[in-house]
Amino acid sequence: MAYANVNGLRIGYDIIGEGERTWVLTLGGRFTRDTAGVADLARAIAGPGNQVLLWDRPNSGESDLYFSGPSEPRMQADALAGLLTTLGLGPAVLAGGTVGSHVSLLTAAHHPEAAAGLALWWVSGGAPGLMILANAYYSATVTTAWTRDMAAVAALPEWAPSLERNPQNRQRLLAQDRDEFLATVQRWMAAFSPRPGEVVPGLSDEGARSIRVPALVFRSGASDPFHPRATSEALAGLLPGARLVEPPWGDREYLERQAEMATAASLFVRWPLLAPVLSAWAADALT
Repeated sequence: MAYANVNGLRIGYDIIGEGERTWVLTLGGRFTRDTAGVADLARAIAGPGNQVLLWDRPNSGESDLYFSGPSEPRMQADALAGLLTTLGLGPAVLAGGTVGSHVSLLTAAHHPEAAAGLALWWVSGGAPGLMILANAYYSATVTTAWTRDMAAVAALPEWAPSLERNPQNRQRLLAQDRDEFLATVQRWMAAFSPRPGEVVPGLSDEGARSIRVPALVFRSGASDPFHPRATSEALAGLLPGARLVEPPWGDREYLERQAEMATAASLFVRWPLLAPVLSAWAADALT
């Protein structure tokens, strides 16, 4: 385990493998970099010429809590660009699933010097998926801060992993001005609202068209309301250098992994199946 100081934020990270080409794996939710399946995918990608950066985004795992910016994914995208600069690792292949795909996209759009390529799967979108995300991320926090105080927010289960893995985060959370905190978290919640001209929230379709690096987009399952197939197909159509491919699993993959969360404790246990497709694409599309 290692830490980097990025614009005053402590970011926890690991690097797997050695090589001139750097990949970054970014997760969604508030899952940590040691979630089952993630390091296995990194080890499968790492090899001759490749190394993989795993990191805890601000507000997850060992990294600091931070409440600023137009949206949480945009704040995390800025942090990722800063982390790559601090470590001297860019440009990198930005790979991610769920909201990690948003963070990767926003990093490439706002920090093009950080991106050598994009690899994206389980791309969140559509009215049901985005509204469920906004509720899952922020409803309990907003309601608790509004009706009680920051101590009650710190007691919510969604913040427990960050407070346990980084003890200083408790004081960071308790020190938040409640009114400013509420304004920020409500702004972040609203940023997940579906809007015309944004296949991915926070990234205009014009902004997506401006991303010029090679991209690999895995088609989402038709059964998946959280990461609609139409969103993955539309995104692949917007990105000039995109290749749309079928995933290495069945149509109900996300739903099946979600159903197993109580026992497997990870949505990502089968992510290593992505490695052969990712590696073959990189060998063909990246220079």
